[in-house]
Formats: sequence, structure tokens, C-alpha cells
Amino acid sequence: MTVLLVTGTSTGVGKTVATAALAAAAVSQGITVTVCKPVQTGDDRDADEVARLSGVTRVETFASYPEPLTPVVAANRAGMRLLDRVEMAQAIYRLDRPGALTLVEGAGGLLVELGADGVTLRDLAIYLDAPVLVVTTADLGTLNHTALTMEALAAQSVPCAGLVVGSFPAEPDLAQRLNRDDLASHFKTPVRAVVPEGASRLMPAVFSEMSVALFDPQWVAELVASN
Repeated sequence: MTVLLVTGTSTGVGKTVATAALAAAAVSQGITVTVCKPVQTGDDRDADEVARLSGVTRVETFASYPEPLTPVVAANRAGMRLLDRVEMAQAIYRLDRPGALTLVEGAGGLLVELGADGVTLRDLAIYLDAPVLVVTTADLGTLNHTALTMEALAAQSVPCAGLVVGSFPAEPDLAQRLNRDDLASHFKTPVRAVVPEGASRLMPAVFSEMSVALFDPQWVAELVASN
């Protein structure tokens, strides 16, 4: 498979923009990209935002619930059906193509319950035998949040594809500057990109140029070549 799951250390860390940036970087290399958001809550449509920024045309969301709450709570309050891990995994399998890249963006953090059987993004990674890219921030507390996410992956032998620092401010404070450097040195997995704050407000063409500059093109190519 050529699937990469994208999670965050929490909600609001810039996961959607990071997914869009990686998608744009892959598209620039002629790689066919599909973006999947298995579960969406609230009015936002993250997969559509990724498509707008990156130019990817193959975007999928399997289940949407109206209130901006955790998926299980939002589905239960709306009286809507929850998918289980088998249904989600099979839907992702159907999207995947040889020589292409399928990016699967989670909801919130790694262990947020997404479906009827308590399935989390980590469970999907295990089921799909796919690595996880972790999006974090440079804000105070990030080393602890990142370490907890990394330990949760390691506990189930789920490979981490690297870290992305999301929403890095143009004028970072001392903690943010030091945390950016510590994220690169503290963990064994590499920082793949540092995405600037406000990147989602860029025009798509400018966003694409930025994205190409953010990610190592060799690593992006290897995401497909290694599968």
C-alpha cells in the first residue's frame, strides 16, 4: 500500500494545512495523490480545504456529523450511524492505487475514537500496516504532547514517518524558538517540515511553491517508492 496517516498531538495544531502541503509537494513530483478524511465533524470540510490549497482532485470523507465535537459524541447526538474499523479500512483500501499516495487525515489526536467499535487512527494504522506522520506545534507543552503521541505509536509498533511543526509564527517567542530546535534534536524521528502560520491564506499557486520548498523531495518520492 501507499498510505500515510496524518495525526496531530491535539486539535488545532495545523494538521489539515500540513496535509495539504505534503499533498502539494507530492503533486509537484507528478505523484497522484488521494486525500481521505474518514470522519469529519462540524461545518469545516478539511478534505475540501486540502483540495483547494494543494490542487488534489481526489478527496473523500466517509462520514460527516454536524456538531464540532468528537466523532462518537457528534454522531450519537445527531442520531447518525458510526462506521467501524473494517468499513473505514476497506474504504481506504479502495482509494489506494499502485504508485500513488493516499493521505489519511485523522480527527484531533491519535487516540480519538472515530467509529462504532472505538477505532482510533492508531488502530487504522495497525490494520493498514501504514506509518503515521505527526503534526505538532512549537508552543509551550509541545515536547510532552509529542512524546506522549510518539510513545503511543511505539507501544503498538506503529512506525512514525516523522514530525511536522504546524503554524510556526513569523515572530516566534523564546519558547517557540527553543521548542522548534528541541523537536528536531529530542526525538529520534526527523522533523520533515516547519509550516508557517497563516499558510492557509496563501493563494494555491503560492502555497504550492511554499510546500515544495518545505519538504525534502527525496523523502516525498520515497513515500511511494518504498511501498
